[in-house]
Amino acid sequence: MAALIAENFRFLSLFFKSKDVMIFNGLVALGTVGSQELFSVVAFHCPCSPARNYLYGLAAIGVPALVLFIIGIILNNHTWNLVAECQHRRTKNCSAAPTFLLLSSILGRAAVAPVTWSVISLLRGEAYVCALSEFVDPSSLTAREEHFPSAHATEILARFPCKENPDNLSDFREEVSRRLRYESQLFGWLLIGVVAILVFLTKCLKHYCSPLSYRQEAYWAQYRANEDQLFQRTAEVHSRVLAANNVRRFFGFVALNKDDEELVANFPVEGTQPRPQWNAITGVYLYRENQGLPLYSRLHKWAQGLAGNGAAPDNVEMALLAS
Repeated sequence: MAALIAENFRFLSLFFKSKDVMIFNGLVALGTVGSQELFSVVAFHCPCSPARNYLYGLAAIGVPALVLFIIGIILNNHTWNLVAECQHRRTKNCSAAPTFLLLSSILGRAAVAPVTWSVISLLRGEAYVCALSEFVDPSSLTAREEHFPSAHATEILARFPCKENPDNLSDFREEVSRRLRYESQLFGWLLIGVVAILVFLTKCLKHYCSPLSYRQEAYWAQYRANEDQLFQRTAEVHSRVLAANNVRRFFGFVALNKDDEELVANFPVEGTQPRPQWNAITGVYLYRENQGLPLYSRLHKWAQGLAGNGAAPDNVEMALLAS
């Protein structure tokens, strides 16, 4: 059972790493929608108290969005490539354009979940109603030709989200709720429209400014996905065989199952890669060409025996980042 779960987890991991970024972003958005629904049902409880409503409503929208944004940055491989670049090369080979491109890629992908959270929160309207109910102008409220009572208006309005009000104020509560939900949903739809326009313009600008053809960009993405899959799979086998060899040297034998015995027999490992080699294939990578031939990754570049980022006339660097 444990082996089956591990195999399924490995399959899902490879699936997420190999599929298109848009599919992954869509799954992140769907997961965020589910989390928001669960949060609204289980955890959201408006305090219905003046001053507290505003802080609680804003926190219910903003704090989870901030947490999701930070998690998105942490889980983005480009983040740690940038950290490695700063650590080992001090970003000396990154000009303003590729640096801006890299940061935009990191922030853009990290923004998928928080934007989705904010949109769903606004469309539901509960947090917005909780935050702003006490700020509604009492003089603008009328129900059955009756005016809203002016005494303790702020306290009464603050309690509207909890629906704990006298029956004679129910019409006022419905009007306040309807008005604030209208505003909340309007802001939600506007946010969706703005994000859609920005995504469209970004995609158009990316393809317009790219010197590569659409097919070559697609090939580059396929190459990077295949390289990542093969590298992870090979690294797992290499580390497993190396560990088996070291355990055998210590104990004089090693207890292997059938699959491990086949790995050790078929893939002999005699040493490890030195740190400079790991550093050479780690970090930010922009599209490069050497003597007119493309270099699709740092590993590809290392395999061609090209050290450093190269300032030779035949080495061309373009401000293009892998998807």
